[in-house]
Amino acid sequence: MKLSTRSRYGTRMVLDIAIHGHDGPVRISDISKRQGVSVKYLEKLIRPLKKAKYIKSRRGPKGGHMLARPAEGITVGEVVRLLEGDLALVECVVNGKVCTSSEDCLTRQIWIDASQAMYAKLDAVTFAELASSHRPCKDG
Repeated sequence: MKLSTRSRYGTRMVLDIAIHGHDGPVRISDISKRQGVSVKYLEKLIRPLKKAKYIKSRRGPKGGHMLARPAEGITVGEVVRLLEGDLALVECVVNGKVCTSSEDCLTRQIWIDASQAMYAKLDAVTFAELASSHRPCKDG
């Protein structure tokens, strides 16, 4: 299983805002330069994050994006769920009817357990925790 670029880059964008947003709104162009992701793709990712009220924006010359709530209150799991949708290791985890063997399947429970363990780990990490690990570069 692989996470898509949506959740990987979206998580990096939220983290970038958590790290750099203490002095005011963060511009997408700055995030793009730091993260090596195109402005166009970041603009696409920020829409669902704003709609779900993880990020808010301010227009104008000193505008940009900020976290809509404290970084301590946003988990990596929340952002991944938003950007990925229902992410499960196998489809029968979410919908047992896709397989005629789901009710008697000896391996289905391990896939359910593994999916739950992944989200438990992602839900246990906040953006504040990730941001606290940030070490500024010597160059600035």
